[in-house]
Amino acid sequence: MTTGSASPLRIGTSIMKMRTYLVEDNPTIRENLISTLEELAPVESVGTCETEDEGTEWLTHHGEQWDLAIVDLFLKQGSGLRILEACRQRQPSQKIVVFSNYATREMRMRCAELGVDAVFDKSTEIDCLLAYCLTQSRKLDTAANDDSRDSRLQSA
Repeated sequence: MTTGSASPLRIGTSIMKMRTYLVEDNPTIRENLISTLEELAPVESVGTCETEDEGTEWLTHHGEQWDLAIVDLFLKQGSGLRILEACRQRQPSQKIVVFSNYATREMRMRCAELGVDAVFDKSTEIDCLLAYCLTQSRKLDTAANDDSRDSRLQSA
């Protein structure tokens, strides 16, 4: 398991980077996905792992350090489904998406039952994942700006 900086970053002056944790057991996919997301989307990797136990442990014990979790369903040890279940009580601003080769209709329904925000097929929906990251980052940025404005108004 690897972890990095946990502070939110901004791109230029307007878009906040989402602090993203990736659960993926294939090292090639993991490295390529991180580099693609960091290059093309407002994403900062804060850590990775390749097993159910590591993913569950990190995500549930570092709740203030991530905005987005990307979870594969089939892992070196365990199942991504159990990670999704363990993270059901996350903050409303925290998003969990599944990125899997097994994005069937039935699996999408099961993931929705577990509170997943979106499911993307690895082989056909990388562009959709990138668009999702951009949209969610804008929402996170808007919420942060609203909170900042509200605190300035209260202190005035």
